[in-house]
Amino acid sequence: MIIASERIGSQDELLRQLQAQGFELTQATLSRDLKQMRVAKVMASDGSYLYVLPTNPLHRRAVKSKETPSPARLGFISINFSANIGVIKTSPGYASGIAYDIDSSDLPGVLATVAGDDTILVVIKEEYSHDDILMQLGDIIGM
Repeated sequence: MIIASERIGSQDELLRQLQAQGFELTQATLSRDLKQMRVAKVMASDGSYLYVLPTNPLHRRAVKSKETPSPARLGFISINFSANIGVIKTSPGYASGIAYDIDSSDLPGVLATVAGDDTILVVIKEEYSHDDILMQLGDIIGM
């Protein structure tokens, strides 16, 4: 109901609204639920992002764009973790584009990225686990 009736632009925003209504869930659970419900994040006409349900006409545009593999999915090689740092290995030349995709996705568990030619350092917020980050990065890097 929240997604259908309001402009929700981030999982953090949706999580806060659900918690205010008495629901107890984690960001990882919310992320899995959104995926299971086939909720898509699309760009609105004003350039902002919002979540839409499968019944929204904008949803078809988002689903269609996912049919063609993104450069991020093509360039991703691996990800490993050390404490609150993720290290993503990419094909040469892909790191800055993938880092841009991560940064522009406004993932709740990511503080920042630093990209080289074929490596990205992902700084992870302390309250997020490696599994949370893998879940959040899944749509971007194809995991």
